Amino acid sequence: MKKLAAAAGLGLISLFMLAGFLNTTTAASTGAIIAALALTVVLPAVSALLLVRSHLQDRSRVHGHKAALRRNATEAELMRLAQRSGGKLMALEAGLSLHLSEDVVRDTLDGMVARGRAELEVTDGGHLVYAFPGLRQLADKRTARGILDD
Repeated sequence: MKKLAAAAGLGLISLFMLAGFLNTTTAASTGAIIAALALTVVLPAVSALLLVRSHLQDRSRVHGHKAALRRNATEAELMRLAQRSGGKLMALEAGLSLHLSEDVVRDTLDGMVARGRAELEVTDGGHLVYAFPGLRQLADKRTARGILDD
């Protein structure tokens, strides 16, 4: 909000200076007129536009961070659910368990497949099942021993 207030202030200054510049009757050289116009009108106006642009970029960045956090939380919940379900999920069952629409869950699961966190399998009836091979490896941790142990 501070950036928008500053931009509005600079915009008003620029308009005020333009009005004063247009109402002046002083004779000056062309170079002096251009320099005065640039310093008193153009510079504040450009600064105001840059502040508005910066504010909009900040809002976009915050929105992007929120979407990423939401996606990460959904993926974590899907992984927990898959772990309880033996490492495999269907979009419909995940949506019902997490109280999300099947489309949202399917989009999230498809993103996990694209990033290699899940694999697609097909049932005999032609339904898609999302398998999480990394979860199957969790059972191996009980048999772990030191690297140098024989």
